[in-house]
Amino acid sequence: MRILLLTNDDQEGGLISTLRAAVPGDEVVLPPSRTSEAVRELLPSVDVVVGDWTFELTLGAAEAELAPHLRLVQQPSVGTNCIDVDAWARVGVPVANTPGANAASVAEWAVVAAATVSRKMMWADTKMREQGWPQWAVLKRGSRDLGDRRVGILGFGEIGSRCATLFEAFGCAVAYTARRPRPIASARYLPLDDLLAESDILVVAVPLTAETRGLVGSRELGLMPPDSIVVNVARGPVVDEIALTEALRSGRVGGAALDVFNSEPLASDNPLRSLDNVLLSPHVAGGSDTARRRICDMAALNVARVSKGFPPLWTLATTVSL
Repeated sequence: MRILLLTNDDQEGGLISTLRAAVPGDEVVLPPSRTSEAVRELLPSVDVVVGDWTFELTLGAAEAELAPHLRLVQQPSVGTNCIDVDAWARVGVPVANTPGANAASVAEWAVVAAATVSRKMMWADTKMREQGWPQWAVLKRGSRDLGDRRVGILGFGEIGSRCATLFEAFGCAVAYTARRPRPIASARYLPLDDLLAESDILVVAVPLTAETRGLVGSRELGLMPPDSIVVNVARGPVVDEIALTEALRSGRVGGAALDVFNSEPLASDNPLRSLDNVLLSPHVAGGSDTARRRICDMAALNVARVSKGFPPLWTLATTVSL
């Protein structure tokens, strides 16, 4: 079997070696350049494609038409924004991802980031590096224990549920909203507006869909308590970035921890860069070494299954009838 790997090996913590160990008799090839043209030239001659976790190389309808022998598109991440799943379904090729591989890492980041903003640690660190001693200044800005805050989680999949467990360990009162209540959840279920009204910390952890795009806008931010904190580990467009920036500037929202943005990389002149009540992270909440190891292992396992004639795991549902 011939496997086309689109992800740079150094970015994915050894995916090439993991694949070769899982399918020692198969060939792993990389495109000669990171361009769509180079990928398209190789597609007719490969059996499996392992996608690009950076989302720079897309696999859309044009690519699907060029891969008559393909047996699997395996994305080495949870997100599949760079793949037209329906287009691949139309040509009979399953698309799989690595669900849950980085859920623990993202949840941990969300809690640590929330605590960092709540205790004003970024601001204190900046002042210390300027040769200051901002002890009293930090206290005057307000520095609340994480356990003193009420947490609302928007989206209660694996990341959201793990966030609930971690926040509860700090003593936080945790509530959530989702498409439907989870009977076994320890956190309380609330409708969205009620959740916002009592969330000192709002963790956004829903997938980006037509329904969730712009879900948290100026109206929703206006419902939140004063000095509230927004933590976004979902996708940038779920939160109205302009509305959030205005709320942070005015003090209507007390702070934010953002791992994702409306446009990535974040523009050098984006006004969020100038706000000292925002923790900015370059979309790496789920990129710990631990998470990347899990992703490599899951992707390699699925490729090995297909190589041995077994059906792949973790295939994505589509809206196409085959």
